[in-house]
Amino acid sequence: MQIFFFFIRINFGKDRIFLFLQPEIFKNMTRNIGILGAMAQEIDEVKALLTEKTTVKIANREFVVGKIGNTRCVVAFSKWGKVAATITATLLIQEFGITDLFFIGTAGALADGLKVGDIVVSRRLVQHDLDARPMLSRFELPLLNRVYVNSDPELTEVAGRAITNLINKGVESMVGEEAVKEFHLAPTLHFGDIASGDQFINSDEKRNEILSLLPDVQCVEMEGAAVAQVCLEFNVPFTVIRTISDTADHNARVDFGKFIVEVANAYSRAIITEIINLL
Repeated sequence: MQIFFFFIRINFGKDRIFLFLQPEIFKNMTRNIGILGAMAQEIDEVKALLTEKTTVKIANREFVVGKIGNTRCVVAFSKWGKVAATITATLLIQEFGITDLFFIGTAGALADGLKVGDIVVSRRLVQHDLDARPMLSRFELPLLNRVYVNSDPELTEVAGRAITNLINKGVESMVGEEAVKEFHLAPTLHFGDIASGDQFINSDEKRNEILSLLPDVQCVEMEGAAVAQVCLEFNVPFTVIRTISDTADHNARVDFGKFIVEVANAYSRAIITEIINLL
């Protein structure tokens, strides 16, 4: 087995210091990962993972900067809705220079077969409430000539591997046995389209309307597609990870607030930890 090293020379007057770095360590040192949570409570445990952390406040938002292992990370609450999330994502890119973005949170299931506790990783994102007809076709992003924004294949694959590893270990390792029993968790991993809009979808009528127009959509939420557009235009690789918290209809089967704290928050910590280990 061959082991390769990078070296960096630093000059201090007549003195020279040489730093020898293994490639994987060097790669993680050059990466600066942005981590967004769709709700503040969904990333509390992710923030707790950070070492050497500081909090920066910009535009009524808090950005927690630090490291997870050797990897630099910036964690923030996106705030609700497309405009608010767009501002937060833009600040992550412009002010903190992130190189990659993972957006984690919850969503309502649209596709048949999805159940509470399942996890969806995005392939594409679409704004289901965007309609500039007759100037543009329905759902088309103005000036971008497209309806969908594609997630980064590498980050999507890494997220999928991380989640698969965690599911194989058992969901109890993420949330504990009590939560598994209370919420009847038996998570499965899904890849596919995620739809976003400035609406909370909680009726069969609206759910069926979205599916009739966008039949490949797996789940629906309020921010992901807007953040995807920001990343597209700034050329920042991203992927979106959503835990299913409800079925986006009038049936409330779980205590949503409790689910966010006891399940979604714990999922976020476990998934982000595993992703960082795999990068």
